[in-house]
Parts: sequence; structure tokens; C-alpha cells
Amino acid sequence: MLIIEDDRELGRMLTDLFAEQGYTVDLALEGQRGLHLGLTRGYDVMIIDRGLPVIDGLDLLRRLRRRAVTAPVLVLTAYGSVADRVTGLDAGAEDYLVKPFEIDELLARVRALHRRNLDQARLLPLGAGWFDPGSQVVRLPTGEQVTLSGRECLLLRALATRPRQVHTRAALRRQVFDGARTEAIVDTYVYYLRTKLGTGVVRTVRGVGYRLGEL
Repeated sequence: MLIIEDDRELGRMLTDLFAEQGYTVDLALEGQRGLHLGLTRGYDVMIIDRGLPVIDGLDLLRRLRRRAVTAPVLVLTAYGSVADRVTGLDAGAEDYLVKPFEIDELLARVRALHRRNLDQARLLPLGAGWFDPGSQVVRLPTGEQVTLSGRECLLLRALATRPRQVHTRAALRRQVFDGARTEAIVDTYVYYLRTKLGTGVVRTVRGVGYRLGEL
């Protein structure tokens, strides 16, 4: 879990709370550090405050989503109007909780986000087929099952978890290929996926990058 909260006392309290629940927790006290952690490490859940120094929480969230970071996010904030909630959800958050909050409600909401993330990771739709990232298997509409390599699996998962999003080659390079020096590696693995699963599985958006297609 990643917690991005500029209130040091609250941040430490949340860190201790979720550590007691069995989570491994990273804490960032400002937006720039939170963005760096969000882009370079994999998290199951993120909690992001809106009023952060350096980078505002919603701006941070938008940057993460533009760079294909798909971990579910709960925005935790003092901004509680309907318009504020709508803005937070439109920025890419899955949930929104207003301060002050009840601990039990926060824990329940995070558990729900974590379950949703695990369920999504187990089985992802690919048109008339499906993709199981855990076993690295794609089931084609014909019933045939195709096993992917580790990198092929990570690339397809990045595309399939946000099927309507166009992912830039730079974002996919950072997320899937550990910041490899050249973006050509993304093109290479897109070719591998198309060879195994059919040319329509990954769609090219000219001048931008790639998005999920269909089997």
C-alpha cells in the first residue's frame, strides 16, 4: 500500500493502522515523492490526500493514470462537497472518503478496493475471450488456451486493466519493462502478443501509443 499524506501525524497513524492489518505500507509526505513511488513500485492500493505540497493530490492521480498506473485509489480529504467528490472520481479515483472519518469505514473501503484489485487481476475480459494474469493464460474465443511469457503477461495486463485508455510507449516502457533504455522493446512485445493472439489484440493509436483491442 502507498499512503500519500502531508499531515505527518495522520500519515504515521495510518501507516501503523494498516501495518497492523497485515499491509506493507510506504508513506510519502508530499506529492513529488508520492509520484515517484507510484511510478516505480507496484501497489495493490493507494490512499491519496488532495491538499498535498509540491503536487496536488488530484494532479498526482491524473499523472499516475496517464502513465498507466492502475492500482485502485481512495482519495482521503477534507473537501467533501458533491462537486469535490465528482472531481476526485473523474480524476481516476475508485473511492472518496471525507475527513474526519471512522476508522472502521476506512478499513472496510480499503478492503473492498483490495478485493476488487485481486478479482480484476484474476480474470480480465478480452472481447469474447479472457485473460488470467495469475496463470499467464489467455483463452481464445475458439476455446484454445495460449500461455504467455512473463513480460507478455505484464504488457497485456497493463492494457487490459484499463481497456479504454491509450497507453503511451514511454509509460508502458516504465511500467512493464523496468525503464528499459529504448521504447522499441514495447513494439517488440506488442508484436509477440499479436503473433500469439492475433493482430487485433493490441490496437495502435497513431502518434500516441497502444490500447487494448479484441481477440
